Amino acid sequence: MSPKKKAQKETILVFGAHSDDFVIGAGGTIAKYTQEGKKVVSVVFSYGEKSHPWLKGEVVQKMRSKEATEASKLLRCKNLFFGLKEGRFLKDYQKKKIGDKLINLIEKYKPYRIFLHSSEDPHPDHRALHKIILELWDKLPKPKPELYIYSVWNPVSFKTTYPVLYEDITHTFSLKVKALKKFKSQKLHTFYPYLLMFYRAIKNGLRIKKRFAEAFYRIK
Repeated sequence: MSPKKKAQKETILVFGAHSDDFVIGAGGTIAKYTQEGKKVVSVVFSYGEKSHPWLKGEVVQKMRSKEATEASKLLRCKNLFFGLKEGRFLKDYQKKKIGDKLINLIEKYKPYRIFLHSSEDPHPDHRALHKIILELWDKLPKPKPELYIYSVWNPVSFKTTYPVLYEDITHTFSLKVKALKKFKSQKLHTFYPYLLMFYRAIKNGLRIKKRFAEAFYRIK
């Protein structure tokens, strides 16, 4: 295997709408991959200024980016922010011409896998991100990266017609929990997905006879 081909197979991109989504949806797998020597890059679309409307936007940006950076250090992945406005991803995406930047990003890292939000997630920003990445994927040259979806706000997924990738996170689940605790500003917002995270980890673990696991549906 050539060095170039090997590098392609060891790079993963994880797209998240907000600063903590990459941890909730795929934190255990990210930690597992980086421990295996793979390169993981978390791409965050929004700082999430609406989580603290009583504070100035730049204050929230600094706070949430700091939390995400601390979490990514624990998981040993890289974090990139695009600064789109919550609730207006599609408009901001077109206005700021983020599409070209994202394609350049994908072509730069040449990931063999991309993880993104599920279309079944009820959060409008999560669904908007899903739509954006799928449209970009169609424009990418071959060979295209594999596309997998993860869950945040949706308790279950009904993508039963798609292949399922189970990742054993028994040894990295504690890192995922520690990483999520770095988002101190999101304690109230993460309580529900925090419970879902434990439920899904146990349920998916039972599927592969492990203590904890994360599940992803391959849609492309």
